[in-house]
Amino acid sequence: FRTGKTQLCHTLCVTCQMAVTDGGAEGKAIYLDTEGSFRPERLKAIAERFGMDPAVALENVAYARAHNSEHQMELLKMAAAIMSQDRYALMVVDSATALFRTDYTGRGELSERQMQMAQFLRQLTRLAEEFGVAVFITNQVVANPDGMSFAKDSTKPIGGNIIAHASTTRLRLRKGRGENRICTVFDSPTLPEAD
Repeated sequence: FRTGKTQLCHTLCVTCQMAVTDGGAEGKAIYLDTEGSFRPERLKAIAERFGMDPAVALENVAYARAHNSEHQMELLKMAAAIMSQDRYALMVVDSATALFRTDYTGRGELSERQMQMAQFLRQLTRLAEEFGVAVFITNQVVANPDGMSFAKDSTKPIGGNIIAHASTTRLRLRKGRGENRICTVFDSPTLPEAD
């Protein structure tokens, strides 16, 4: 909560539109919102910070709000249709697990939830490969009942191994002192684990 996940999503939606020589990918973005956290005014402010036209930057982000996990799956089909029409560089899902978490509750539905989440992640992987887009998903954490109370971090990501295996690089965001946020490379084939 308030670690900067959505802020990072907004920033990536803007920077992916920049020229390759400026660190961008010269493409549009798709933003799949499951928590109602997308803020057009925030995206415009980020665009201004990078010297881009805010209206153009916002126009280059296709936005959809998912209301349940089934709708979230359907939106991937719509995303594929959209990406076949134009050059997209990024697909953001903020948060990939939130709706699965609320649609499937309790231990009795855990297996079904994990299966549905795995299908969603498999579809994301297919879209990334088919259209050459980067996929950026956010996740939530919960208290780890197995963790010691005196441990440095007593939380664990939702989704378990299904999320871990579907991700190439995993980052952990946390609050620092004051307004600072700390990003830790948690798992990556190309980056060392570090803050």
